[in-house]
Amino acid sequence: MVATTPPKAAGPAPEDKASLRRVTLIAGAAALGGFLFGYDSAVINGAVTGIQDHFDVGSGETGTVVAVALLGSAFGAAIAGRLADRFGRLRVMHLAAVLFAVSATGSALPPEVWVLAAWRVLGGIAIGLASVIGPTYIAEIAPPAHRGRLASFQQMAIVLGITASQLVNWGIAQGADGKSQNPLGPLDAWQWMLLAAVIPAVIYFVLTLTIPESPRHLIATGRLDEAAAVLRRVEGVGVDPPSRIAQIQKAIAGFHKPRFADLRGRFGLLPIVWAGIGLAVFQQLVGINVIFYYSSILWQSVGIDESNSLLISLSTSIVNIVGTVVAMFFIDKIGRKPLAMIGSAGMTVSLALAAWAFSYKSGGGDDIVIPDTEGTVALIAAHTFVFFFAVSWGVILWVMVGEMFPLKIRALAVSVATSFNWIANWAVTETFPNMSEWNLSATYCIYAGFAMLSFFFVRKFVTETKGRTLESMG
Repeated sequence: MVATTPPKAAGPAPEDKASLRRVTLIAGAAALGGFLFGYDSAVINGAVTGIQDHFDVGSGETGTVVAVALLGSAFGAAIAGRLADRFGRLRVMHLAAVLFAVSATGSALPPEVWVLAAWRVLGGIAIGLASVIGPTYIAEIAPPAHRGRLASFQQMAIVLGITASQLVNWGIAQGADGKSQNPLGPLDAWQWMLLAAVIPAVIYFVLTLTIPESPRHLIATGRLDEAAAVLRRVEGVGVDPPSRIAQIQKAIAGFHKPRFADLRGRFGLLPIVWAGIGLAVFQQLVGINVIFYYSSILWQSVGIDESNSLLISLSTSIVNIVGTVVAMFFIDKIGRKPLAMIGSAGMTVSLALAAWAFSYKSGGGDDIVIPDTEGTVALIAAHTFVFFFAVSWGVILWVMVGEMFPLKIRALAVSVATSFNWIANWAVTETFPNMSEWNLSATYCIYAGFAMLSFFFVRKFVTETKGRTLESMG
């Protein structure tokens, strides 16, 4: 008898590997909108002190200037789905890139604080468009087996954008003796911080000229030959374009232009739409963007100087990246729902610890202090909070809103859920400066309460979507 060695299992065909590389690059280019989303959202953090000094405004006006962009984001998210269905996903990306660049330029050169607020609304519209079109496009272009990881590119791009903004802010501040209100050449440091967003906006516009339109949009608009070519490009040698096109056509049979009436159900909206809205709202009510929009003045409010507070902002952004990488590794292995519940539990504990530590804040004006032990706990709690958010809700929301809704209402439902996300974001951002002056510890207790509620919401109302095709959602 001759011993034989069992043949090795065949790996992916070279053509399949090539198609995966192509779709990864395509998703990466589309996710640059997420980078700008993160950058433009968080860059204001470093500029807040300079804006307060330049325009001589207090905490109430500061909260409005920071938060008003989020109203623009809600509007941008609300119209993104209709624009995407009418003009295509790529044209919405191009529009967002232009608005990002124009807003950054205007925000850097405002004659009055209300003009700055108006330019931030325009930038907010761009953020809203990018927040919808990125996950929608990536979910539609990605093969089902890799969709979770590729859709996570959006959140990775967001956290990289946040980190880049904090790094740029810190670097510019260092060039201006550590303070955003100091002059640096012809402009103040805070103006350079806002102007720098023009560079990634131009890169985003150029790269989105090189990627294909979504095959589902092409099929919906009757461009079947183009759709077949795109499917071959992104799904590899094993794809049967006529069969895939027929599958997608069946899913959109009887498709009509989405109307809000299509979202109505027994309790005002369909249960799946309420689930999406709940995910979107809870993601913000835990207070995550307080860290990214206000951490500079948050840490100054407990006695840390401006330069070091900007450095802490950078360190939390790096933790955000680490958590997002972990989430990308696990999201297609253990699923969306378990990760969300793990994150909710971790955020609850972290926020409760932060609330305890902030309760030891004492003094006022320029003499605010917090004891060393409690200050250390506050720093650790802030970083663990960001980690648990990044490893769960930061990624899961943008993955799930791109895949959880039936195809015939997807674009509109994504817009509605994302709009609620921005409204909740606005509410937290607008109220934080005044709430922190009232009682910083109690404010963090409220965020911890919402984190706890989010655990039970996911457990009862969220359905796992891991491994399912988009056409099977319904």
